[in-house]
Amino acid sequence: MATPQSAAASASPMPEGVTDLNYKPLPGRLGNLTAVQLHALQEFKKELIEEGIFVEERMDDALLLRFLRARKFDVAKAKEMLIATEKWRKEMNVDTIIEDFEFTEREQVNKYYPQYYHKMDKDGRPIYIERLGFLDLDALYKATTQERLINRFVQEYEKFAKYRVPACSKAVGHPVETSCTILDLHNVSMTSFYRVKDYIMQASSIGQDRYPERMGKFYIINAPWAFSAVWRAIKPWLDEVTVSKVDILGSNYKETLLKQIAAENLPVILGGTCDCPGGCDLSDAGPWNTKAQNGVAA
Repeated sequence: MATPQSAAASASPMPEGVTDLNYKPLPGRLGNLTAVQLHALQEFKKELIEEGIFVEERMDDALLLRFLRARKFDVAKAKEMLIATEKWRKEMNVDTIIEDFEFTEREQVNKYYPQYYHKMDKDGRPIYIERLGFLDLDALYKATTQERLINRFVQEYEKFAKYRVPACSKAVGHPVETSCTILDLHNVSMTSFYRVKDYIMQASSIGQDRYPERMGKFYIINAPWAFSAVWRAIKPWLDEVTVSKVDILGSNYKETLLKQIAAENLPVILGGTCDCPGGCDLSDAGPWNTKAQNGVAA
């Protein structure tokens, strides 16, 4: 039964292409906007067009709403954020980074700092896995540079937006905008974390400021006690929505992950049953990759 905040009470229609009859958009999304939120979206778009900032092929309503949600539907603040993002995109040549940047050292880098997308969770989100405990910084920076790692990070975000989430959306029959991230801290020491903190802070800043509202679920597994203690201390100060997306787990994480991710979509090394030929970390398996064995959320 529809609640007062469901799609039935929305001031905006459901997005096009929805075939999942059980789909209920979260608040602040197309199909679940209040009259105030819809007005903010219309005003935001109008101002961007009038000021020559609007890029039709890239700035659909879903993107504009992500910037608005990131700034609590304050149009002025959302516009400031988007303008800063557009300036950054020009400086980084982001519009052509998929075609122009070639990360030839990917296989080597993955040995020393595994980061990869792999199939979908049960809500249709692309799964992103990062294994910080495997970090070998000396070997990593013999294979690549921090600048190239950042370029790769941005390129992967662009592929996420252009290929991964559209393919996932089509596969599950409803809009998918966010990822399901697994950050593995097995064997991470404060020393190793400190040595790579500049890259992590720069990457985190890009994710938060240039690609807002892209985090769906975030699992931190094999978290040491100290990390969990810090999280407990800062959690009361964080936004409820952010807190609801994050799970800090120790070594007994398998049961929790399998509630969100089908076993056949989770790599064996993380407690699932998937064992892609050549390794899950290099397979890029998912509905966005027709050459790989695709995983469908259970």
